[in-house]
Amino acid sequence: MSQPANPDITRLRDLSPQQRRSGLAAWLGWMFDGLDMHLYTLVATAFVAQLMLVPESDPSVGTNGSIIQAAFLVGWALGGAFFGRLGDVLGRSRALTLTILTYACFTGLSFFAQEWWHLLIFRFLAALGIGGEWAVGASLLSETWPKKWRPWIAATLQSAVNCGVLLACLAGWLLAGQEPRYIFLIGILPALITLWIRKAVPETEEWEQARVGQEVPKISALFGPAVRGVTWRVMIICAVSLTAHWTFLFWQQKHVLSLAEIVSLDKAGKDSAVVTGLMWIMFGSLIGNYIAGGLAKLFGYRNTIVGMMLAYFAFMYLSFSQVWSWEATKWQFAAIGACQGVFGLFTMCLPPLFPVLLRTTGSGFCYNIGRIVAAGGTVFFGIFVKVDEAVGDFRTALLYAGFLFIPSAAFALMLPSEPEQADGTASAVE
Repeated sequence: MSQPANPDITRLRDLSPQQRRSGLAAWLGWMFDGLDMHLYTLVATAFVAQLMLVPESDPSVGTNGSIIQAAFLVGWALGGAFFGRLGDVLGRSRALTLTILTYACFTGLSFFAQEWWHLLIFRFLAALGIGGEWAVGASLLSETWPKKWRPWIAATLQSAVNCGVLLACLAGWLLAGQEPRYIFLIGILPALITLWIRKAVPETEEWEQARVGQEVPKISALFGPAVRGVTWRVMIICAVSLTAHWTFLFWQQKHVLSLAEIVSLDKAGKDSAVVTGLMWIMFGSLIGNYIAGGLAKLFGYRNTIVGMMLAYFAFMYLSFSQVWSWEATKWQFAAIGACQGVFGLFTMCLPPLFPVLLRTTGSGFCYNIGRIVAAGGTVFFGIFVKVDEAVGDFRTALLYAGFLFIPSAAFALMLPSEPEQADGTASAVE
């Protein structure tokens, strides 16, 4: 059994061995989450075209590629709810192991896809584990590490996702010129850490104590009188903001490929540009995670979330309201990446809003249900809001998507400034 968070701990060396192992397990889980999450985005156009036996410029490649990504986001949402539920029923450590095994195995199986819809199925199943890992890992740390450290924990956890994406970029570079399917074999690596997690990471004391003499509430309790206010607020914030966020992440590569300096390049040059663009986003995001953590310490979670969402809109508007050079685009991508630090704050802000035995269920459901809306948004903005079908210019689609951060910031004003740990029966903000 792990030790509860001690508010008097001020140094890393004061953490217990259980706390250190819990932190490492969550960080590694999130890093491999980011790896498996973005392997597809690096080869989406090339692999889908190969599976369909058509040129990459064929409009059906973009359509089916966006449908695959939509299925991934739906799977992410369902996985967040399903594994979030398992995290409350089976415990944080057991559920974390299951989520990692799920996304590692099905990412690896994507190598064997022979039709584009095979890839859709494998990405959907991998997403179940990726969506579940978020809620389980966040709850694990919110119950074991000191409360005053939460903004920095959030930044560090989110940086793990960015490191995973950078590993995906490295894999893309190392496998440049190879068949795109080979990159999915890299996704099997996370399965190797699950044996260590099951042996070294105990269940949290807070979860063990909460389940003594109590049954785990039904999922319907999320919409009961005590918790529904939190559920609806968080769900709307996540749905609207993640739609804009994932529209950018998925379609930014199409925007890069439409730039004048990139259009004239050969295939290797275009592939390199796509990887480079994603790397600039991730480097910006790594910095933005800690900017978000520092601002949350100064101004509170709510004010920081609102401010960073408005900044996300501002940089999206700047970047896509006109055509820029490739050099300018890279810097703009870094600025947009920095704004993505707002999602790191969700990791420590959302779980404490829910009772202990509804914690991974609630945070996983609300955060990941936004993926279903985001799935539809990715398809909508990618298919129906193109500027020019002939050249595949997605600039206007990305511009319109950025406006969604304005209503999401408005709803974020309804969050408490400093969420507290909820007890076993009621929500902290009701």
